[in-house]
Amino acid sequence: MSEQSSLLSNVRIVLVNTSDCRNIGSAARAMKTMGLSELILVDPIEMPNGQAQALAAGATDVLKNAKVVTTLAEAISDCGLVVGTSARSRTLPWPMLEPRGCGEKLVEEAYNFPVALVFGRESSGLTNDELQLCHFHVQIPANPDYSSLNLAMAVQTLSYEVRTSFLIDQQKAFQTKGENLSKNLPKKTLDEDEYPIMDETERFYQHFEDALKETGFITPSHPGLVMTKLRRLFNRARPDVKEVKMMRGILASVQRAAKANDKEANKE
Repeated sequence: MSEQSSLLSNVRIVLVNTSDCRNIGSAARAMKTMGLSELILVDPIEMPNGQAQALAAGATDVLKNAKVVTTLAEAISDCGLVVGTSARSRTLPWPMLEPRGCGEKLVEEAYNFPVALVFGRESSGLTNDELQLCHFHVQIPANPDYSSLNLAMAVQTLSYEVRTSFLIDQQKAFQTKGENLSKNLPKKTLDEDEYPIMDETERFYQHFEDALKETGFITPSHPGLVMTKLRRLFNRARPDVKEVKMMRGILASVQRAAKANDKEANKE
């Protein structure tokens, strides 16, 4: 079994709204040199063509097998961990990872579920709404006097960190258990119960927002930054599956109480 079918196949690279297909080709080449093969294109402005294939060089198989979707939410719906690349500080600070820590965390959690590394548009990166779909942000500490990394360079840099962490993990497993992770992939157990995938997390956030609207805490016409701040809070806390289910049970109880109060008020 090759590395392509190992733990690294659980690490996906997501390119959002890429404007130049040549950058997609170069990114595919960067991925393959580091053993990554799972590429997802979110609403690309220009689909890969002959130019992209030329720049992909020997990585045309990565291009051919790339999945195209319309939204970032669709691209990461089955992921348990999502890291978004950010080139600048945001109004609301988000949990951050350094590139080395990003590689380590992606490899650690790829034992349990698909994980995603998300890259934004060449000119403007990811929007605030897209970054809020990510558990963590990562920023490459480039030269502040000239920090102009193109898309393929960014993909290459972070893919290298993933591969480095994978090789270190593989070597440790071989030394302690005599196992080769590229041939025999055990499932690790995280310190806590397994984390929910993004689709489940997004349903939780929608449930939370609905409940806050029903209780009057959020005014639909002026929602403010309540949900953004709550997303940041829960991303820091990183609740597991059982905790999310418990929270949704609490929210359901709050909604029932709010409806009962409304009925009593209407009787009066």
